[in-house]
Amino acid sequence: MDFTRSLFALALWLTGAATAAAAAAQPDAEFSPRVQKLLAQMSREEKLAVIRGAQEAEAAFIGEAGWIRGVPRLGIPDLRFADGPPGVLVRHASTGMPGTLALAATFSHREAAANGATIGRDARALGVDVILEPYINLYRDPTFERAYNTLGEDPVLTGTLAAQFVAAAQDQGVMVQAKHFVAYEGADDAVVDDQTLRELYLVPFKAVVDAGVASLMCSYNRINGTHSCGNEPVLERILRDEFRFRGFVTSDWGATHGPEFITRGLDMEQPGVGPGASFALEKKSDENAMTQQQVEELVEILTAGVPEEQRFPLPEPSGVEPPPVTGLSGNLGLALVKGTVTDADIERAAGHVLGQIERFGWLDRAPRHTVVPQSTAANARVIQRTAERGAVLLKNDGVLPLRFADLDSLALIGPGALQTFAIVTGEEQSFGRAERQVGVWHALRQMAPRAKPRLAIADDMTGVPIPASALARMKRSDPGATTPTFDAEIDFTRRAGRALPAGSRRSWTGTLTVPVTGDYDIDLQLLGATGKFGIDGKIIGRMGWWGGHGDIVFANRDNVVPTTDGLDNLRRLVSLDAGAHAITVEVNADGSGDDVQARLAWVTPEMKQRAFADAIEAARSSKVAVVFAWSRNRPAFGLPGEQDRLIAEVAAVNPKTIVVLNTGQAIAMPWLGKVSAVLEMWYTGDEGGWAAANLLTGKMSPAGRLPFTWPRRLEDGPATDPAHPERSSRGVAGKTRYDEGIDIGYRWFDRHGIEPLFSFGFGLSYTRFDYSRLSVRRAADGGLDVECTVRNVGARAADEVVQVYLGAPETLPAGAAFAVRALADFVRITLEPGVSRRVHLHVAPERLRYWSIAESAWRDAPAARTIHVGRSSRDLPLTFRIPDEGRDGAGR
Repeated sequence: MDFTRSLFALALWLTGAATAAAAAAQPDAEFSPRVQKLLAQMSREEKLAVIRGAQEAEAAFIGEAGWIRGVPRLGIPDLRFADGPPGVLVRHASTGMPGTLALAATFSHREAAANGATIGRDARALGVDVILEPYINLYRDPTFERAYNTLGEDPVLTGTLAAQFVAAAQDQGVMVQAKHFVAYEGADDAVVDDQTLRELYLVPFKAVVDAGVASLMCSYNRINGTHSCGNEPVLERILRDEFRFRGFVTSDWGATHGPEFITRGLDMEQPGVGPGASFALEKKSDENAMTQQQVEELVEILTAGVPEEQRFPLPEPSGVEPPPVTGLSGNLGLALVKGTVTDADIERAAGHVLGQIERFGWLDRAPRHTVVPQSTAANARVIQRTAERGAVLLKNDGVLPLRFADLDSLALIGPGALQTFAIVTGEEQSFGRAERQVGVWHALRQMAPRAKPRLAIADDMTGVPIPASALARMKRSDPGATTPTFDAEIDFTRRAGRALPAGSRRSWTGTLTVPVTGDYDIDLQLLGATGKFGIDGKIIGRMGWWGGHGDIVFANRDNVVPTTDGLDNLRRLVSLDAGAHAITVEVNADGSGDDVQARLAWVTPEMKQRAFADAIEAARSSKVAVVFAWSRNRPAFGLPGEQDRLIAEVAAVNPKTIVVLNTGQAIAMPWLGKVSAVLEMWYTGDEGGWAAANLLTGKMSPAGRLPFTWPRRLEDGPATDPAHPERSSRGVAGKTRYDEGIDIGYRWFDRHGIEPLFSFGFGLSYTRFDYSRLSVRRAADGGLDVECTVRNVGARAADEVVQVYLGAPETLPAGAAFAVRALADFVRITLEPGVSRRVHLHVAPERLRYWSIAESAWRDAPAARTIHVGRSSRDLPLTFRIPDEGRDGAGR
């Protein structure tokens, strides 16, 4: 589900079910005899139970995203659905996986399968049956809030990796629900032509259907004016009839706008109001509706940001509400009376769900819903390997890899030096295991115990407890207390030896006196509890859950990293005048049953200046400096806070400056010409500190490749050109026009001759590879078999990603568009120094076809065209011209 939008839906859950007995309906021939028999035995209410999301009883609820009630008398089990990507988000701790862009950057079938298997194992260990991933929309608009969740901008890369992920995850006995079907790249209404829809946005979904995916999630957006979850042309004619999909289609939470959607290809509704939703399969109760105050609180949680981000406000909403869906009933009962929904529709939808339950063997043996230990050690190996293999070396003037002799005069700068930027933010992914998320400083000291690298945080995110000298008469209120109690400071933590008992609820009122006027980081740091704080009568920060994934607070939910002692850190930037200010703090135990830890901390203006100056001095007095920079995609195309200034000033005093990035987007690099190396590591998952240490010291050679085009300017992209707001995710008048057609990402840059900063598929290495002897021949399946020789001509063992691109036909069919070049296949190989390998790639026959809008059909493209092979979309040393049929080709 979309986190930003779905928060407003978390408190609304379906209540009740239709009670009228179902008339016997003719079983659908597409179902097995066993499913047909079950459908004949089920009442209407029981059929509805398996197609409408509800909430599991609190005694069994584990904070899953969704739940479907089974039919015990017929052996039909309940189903639990858990959010991602990546990982499995429930109340219990689970593996913190590398970000999906890190996986995409591996360009590795093996890593995609390993990540799928790991998440599948975790899901089974946590009693989860359906995982809501992979996210296989395309990276079209980097300013879209969920672009970082994608597998990149190319449909072949996305579809290939997603198919591997699906097969491996489902091998663990877990259903996969790929999302979001379809054209959900940020638009409320995607206006897209048929060729573009077919050749780009549907390609990854076809790949996962072919891989046997159990379920697809339809999305919030409209496609050419019709809601995805009620879009019969794509759900029925394409997905069912053409793709032969036999799983079930589930709505995103709140993406069902009327019960008639069940007649147009939707099988299962999940609850919530979602953006623009005005209907549901059954009328909902208002008992659990969110109050206006709770809605405002959720908006505050969503938009405030950490101090570094608060300097960059979010853009104003478009203000355009999608028009209501007309001609639909308000609830299922009315639709049945009107005849716009029939019992046959309900039965068909239930049959699709039951078919997958049968396929997974759960009619014979219900899936286990107990929580058992996870394979932590085995998972850690996958996480570290993915983080290492997904890292992209963008620049290296020879400073990397570091020698162990360099470690004695090495400055490690930034919060990421001490801790790991494991996840982007506390949204729908697993929060991981904070105790495993050590930084590079720790990892290097373990690798070289005698080395003494310097540590300079530069941006202190933990701060210190606000001292008693700044807090006056903090009056404590305890439930049941009869006399007032005063605390000198709020530092009830294990580190201080004063953690509060489980179940504690406390609040404080008092006075905060600040010494000088300026910007202060005021931090409420909690674990085992939610809470909020206010200054001068205004709530400044708020931590809490309403429904959703339970009320467990994880250590890295609210900040980029936890506190250095493992607490969740609700940080806010507050401008305060010197003097006294009224302050309130409230702490309430969460559902974990753990001790309640609470601390009110700050970072004063003087502390900020000192930490920054210390970092510059550490860089000045060291031979090599490494700056760890981060972004949670706000601001777009930039680093939050003072990080650009930090990098520039470090580079000014140390020419051997290395920048390690943890981002989910391309960023501007005003300092690029002044630093010696740049390593993009995305969000690394739990084991990122070890991965970064191995890459920096050369134990691993970087070999990741960019899964999107890195522009020189944000406005160079098709969806981010300010001259064409209609192409942006925000769109104009509620519509986003995909006018770039098939020229997404690198295709756009090629079409218009725009030089990117770094091209799609780009990545440097600690060694060099030569390409030679390209050959192309027709394959038995009608595609092309491509072979070339790759030789490691450097001194280090390393991986290389070999990429094949298909050029446009020399003669273009009327009315059809073709990319200048389009990725057709890729393979990742490992070579020792001096070793050559004959590498085989395959251009699938569907890559040689195009969708004819005029004929509404796939057609073979003219044969004469060029094959390109190389290291990236802009580094293709080998070419081979495919001639007209019956003539010989030539390569070079």
